[in-house]
Amino acid sequence: MKTVLIASLAAAALSPLGAQTQPPAKIDVSNLPAQASVIENVIVPVPSEIFGVLDKLGKPRWNEVLRPMKDSKVSGEQPQIALQLGAVIAEGFIAVEAEDAAEVKKIGANVRKLAKAIAVEKAVIDRAKAITDNADKKNWVAVRKELDGALKDVKKAMSELNNDSLAHLVSIGGWLRGTEALTQVVVRDFNKDGAELLHQPALLNAFDQQLKGPTMQKFKSNPMVRDVEKGVEQIRPLIGITDGTQISEQSVKEVGDIAGRLIKTINPK
Repeated sequence: MKTVLIASLAAAALSPLGAQTQPPAKIDVSNLPAQASVIENVIVPVPSEIFGVLDKLGKPRWNEVLRPMKDSKVSGEQPQIALQLGAVIAEGFIAVEAEDAAEVKKIGANVRKLAKAIAVEKAVIDRAKAITDNADKKNWVAVRKELDGALKDVKKAMSELNNDSLAHLVSIGGWLRGTEALTQVVVRDFNKDGAELLHQPALLNAFDQQLKGPTMQKFKSNPMVRDVEKGVEQIRPLIGITDGTQISEQSVKEVGDIAGRLIKTINPK
């Protein structure tokens, strides 16, 4: 049986862009749209629902959440680059919500640069150009669609190269940055509906299994992978393991601190 959860921004980045309809006051997880993705038997709502709920909760100031993109040289081993690629794509979704064309264009360039460093540049060349072109036109729906496509194309290319471990790390990197951003939005005007967006035990279980699974064995000695694995373990009890768990404001802050620390570690110095 598929497990249903309310996903965070980064998990939303893994699903296709849905139609821009009037969002509900709260996501009804019993009646998800047909466009929702299934990841490791976890149903993920479309981005429009996630952002719509956040808007209903108080119109987030996305420009304050957005982290300016640095045009730095790619450095680090493959696991770090994969994590960073996921985080950069997640940043793209935040930049779209902030409607910051300059940052979106920087993100498009960095997506291509990072993809090249792990041998999947061909998978994102056209996407990166489309991201830049649509940002110039301020066509935010198209930009979000291209970001979603870039993530899927990268993961598919990695799987074809028998690099499922790196594909998993891209997803986790995106989830970490999205979660960090989500906690910043929720904690500014705390309410239970906002905190509930962090309640995603099934997704955390899937990430935990990926990090401990056989495909990740070759990176087990990598300190960054070990740090991320430990961070996921720390976050799991904070977001509630059982259905109906209410997440406190303190827990939201702690989740944000853990995710933020890991993102700082992932980004090159």
